[in-house]
Amino acid sequence: MSTNELSRVALAMVAPGKGILAADESTGTIEKRFKSISVENLEENRRAYRDMLFSTRGLSQHISGVILYDETLRQKSADGTPFAELLAKNGILPGIKVDAGAKDMAFCPGEKITEGLDGLAKRCAEYVKLGAKFAKWRAVITIGKDAPSAACINANAHALARYAAICQAAGLVPIVEPEVLMDGDHDIDRCEQVTEWTLRAVFAALANQRVVYEDMVLKPSMVISGKDCAKQAGVQEVAERTLRCLKRTVPAAVPGIAFLSGGQSDELATAHLDAMNKIGGAPWRLTFSYGRALQHPSLTAWKGRETNLAAAQIALAHRARMNGLATAGRYSAELEKERGKAA
Repeated sequence: MSTNELSRVALAMVAPGKGILAADESTGTIEKRFKSISVENLEENRRAYRDMLFSTRGLSQHISGVILYDETLRQKSADGTPFAELLAKNGILPGIKVDAGAKDMAFCPGEKITEGLDGLAKRCAEYVKLGAKFAKWRAVITIGKDAPSAACINANAHALARYAAICQAAGLVPIVEPEVLMDGDHDIDRCEQVTEWTLRAVFAALANQRVVYEDMVLKPSMVISGKDCAKQAGVQEVAERTLRCLKRTVPAAVPGIAFLSGGQSDELATAHLDAMNKIGGAPWRLTFSYGRALQHPSLTAWKGRETNLAAAQIALAHRARMNGLATAGRYSAELEKERGKAA
């Protein structure tokens, strides 16, 4: 894929009013989700669940792309259409998670390094043949007593940059995802400090690896209070601090920023995104790349039963619409009552 085509895909991923559905849960992660609704973690159940999500009518109105897991990219819908083809037919870009997960980092207690660079170029070439247009790699940064360390931040920044360069060379737009976890009792000041440090390191590494900023999408966490912090910052403060941090660290050449929800509730993740877009003035498009915060109502409605299919799809379409409105600063809590209405 030429750099012009990569730029076109990157812009399409962050198209106005649209965001990305993260449906790339590993087999282990989706087991936890399925347990919450008493559904057995079998391949057919995983396929049926993803089929329910991807075949939702009108999904492309507010979803530009879907991140898939390796197994899911190789699966088919009930009528035999490969998922990548089904999504593409409906005007949605298929993407693929390519990292091998966050592992314990040597000599950095409690910290993680994401693995998966070995053989990545070969895997990317195969994913392109299977229909993928973009990829995702997640780095995890933990805030704690002696964390994060410079070793952890720099190692993860380097891995993200190597991954991004390999993807662009293979014809995939890389989603660069440095997640500063909200686990812990740290306040929003500490989160802002660590997020700024992380993003500075990531973009320095991306420049060193000659990654083209116009051909990537950033997927950061928001600047937010630790979930165990006694004082939780309000929606407006989160929006203001997140924008300030991003303006200090992210080049204007990056076409868009698709936030992760990182454990926030469905509606709070939407409200934070909306508040940022109401402030305005950002040089990039601000959108979403949510997993649980998009899927949770749909999963709860589905419960593994075909009779619940319509209700589950209505729940997903509603969440997608709410977040689509938030990308334009047009969301409000009152709109949550309009579930099931057309966009």
